[in-house]
Amino acid sequence: MFKKGEMRELFDSLFAKSWPMWVGGILLAVLNILLFVVKYPWGSSSGYTNIGQNLFQFLDINSLGTTVPIKLHTVALLNIFIVVGAFIASLFSKEFGIRVAPIGELIKGFIGGALMGIGATVGAGCTIGGFFTGVAALSCGALALAVGFAIGTFVALRYLLWEMEALPKISSGKSFTFLAGTGKKTGWQRWLGWVLIAAVLYLVSTYTSKGNAMKVMGWHVLFGLLFGMILQRSRYCIVRAFREPFMTGEATAPVAVIISILVALVGFTVFKYFGVGNSSELAFRAIEMKAVYANFWLRALIGGFIFGLGMTMAGGCAVGTLWRAGEGHVKLWMSAFGFVVMAPVSRLFIVPFVKGILPESMQKMLFLPDILGYTGAVVLVLLILLLWYWFVKWNERTGKFSAL
Repeated sequence: MFKKGEMRELFDSLFAKSWPMWVGGILLAVLNILLFVVKYPWGSSSGYTNIGQNLFQFLDINSLGTTVPIKLHTVALLNIFIVVGAFIASLFSKEFGIRVAPIGELIKGFIGGALMGIGATVGAGCTIGGFFTGVAALSCGALALAVGFAIGTFVALRYLLWEMEALPKISSGKSFTFLAGTGKKTGWQRWLGWVLIAAVLYLVSTYTSKGNAMKVMGWHVLFGLLFGMILQRSRYCIVRAFREPFMTGEATAPVAVIISILVALVGFTVFKYFGVGNSSELAFRAIEMKAVYANFWLRALIGGFIFGLGMTMAGGCAVGTLWRAGEGHVKLWMSAFGFVVMAPVSRLFIVPFVKGILPESMQKMLFLPDILGYTGAVVLVLLILLLWYWFVKWNERTGKFSAL
């Protein structure tokens, strides 16, 4: 039997201090591999779009509505329960607090979220589904998205540095924190965390007690909870992976992302190469094309650039916004709201325009093994990740591309 002190030691080892980001990256990659088996690898932007469509439908703006309710949309459920999982983890670690930034920062959060909504729909992918999952899935479009993210991040960072010097009042003003976990009489927060875990597990049980389709929904609720807790404890952040080399030069976040992509790459390649037990040619091809979208090359580059601008302004990407919102950052609440509102609008009005003016050769669905074979595709991705690793470590040492 466990003694009380041993259980407390286990709890403190999980929640007393943050985990190394690379540990979180490995765990996230493993969960992503499992999601591949359950239904589809990890994505985020379509969940924002679905929530926005339901919001517009609730407001009786039917032209932007949807017949798919949130409770039946796997990615929307993932997004919602990532917030819940991060909220629970921040309660357990006493890191929760409703943090209200100055009005200028809140506005930038909303604008950043709106830009991410446009970028994710135009580029057919965000930092999670389009990049993290896409690179591991051997998608050509994922590589173009990454270039767009890097350029957008660099431009937005230069703007923010200029704004700090030329227009400092935009982000100045009072900020407030409420219900901070470090304050007095905060024991209720951990009790609330346990109550929420019990509620989520009950919901998982309710879903999985029904048919196969509902079982999939239940597993996405559980995955969302786990994703949120891991993200919050490890502070895993793809924005930092693109931003830090140009800002502080720190390589911690890029290295963590590289490691997580490597782990996911192994799992995805095995599943795609062997078809996860499906022998029919049609089913095999469907598995191979998971997380491969019609966005190579210019469509992904444009969308990635817009998304990079947005995530840098907001301070969180599609999933970074979710777990930081769970911690109580109101700026990221505004970012999530901007994403939710703009994604359905962009999907219906902006995306058709962009697709209409781009030639088919600049928005192809390209699977790297179709061009290079599996060996060539994996070797190419490994070389790109190795070059990225070399660059961020070299830049960390020399500061050649760092602004600060």
